Amino acid sequence: MSEMPSKLAEIVDEFAAAPRDVVLEMLLEFSDVIPPLPEGVDREDLEQVPECQTAFFLRAEVNPDKTVSTIFDCPPEAPTTRAFAGILAEGLAGASAEDVLAVPDDLYQRMGLAQAISPLRIRGGTAILARLKRQVREQIS
Repeated sequence: MSEMPSKLAEIVDEFAAAPRDVVLEMLLEFSDVIPPLPEGVDREDLEQVPECQTAFFLRAEVNPDKTVSTIFDCPPEAPTTRAFAGILAEGLAGASAEDVLAVPDDLYQRMGLAQAISPLRIRGGTAILARLKRQVREQIS
């Protein structure tokens, strides 16, 4: 089994080391990372994550070279949830399916987010990661 992708590990370390009052600002920066849905892709093509407090949709695609592409859709009015997706989008860019599956399930706790945001939001972020990993697993098995 491989390790967490280095870019994601960097992001985790940055958050874990950041003072609590800076963490929310850092999250907001990641909320801007999510691009609009690609041309020809609708929400109906994505899986909803009902554990999120807001409408959140995602899709993971394992490419022929075994790298994973992600698509996320979340309204701008949900910056924390968008930030979770932004962290995954940036941290997993170019990652292999094996790398994605190696991401620890307690990713957001490792980042120190449990002290900065509500348990309900952490649960939503954890559900996003779990669904992403499940979609990858289904495509490689």
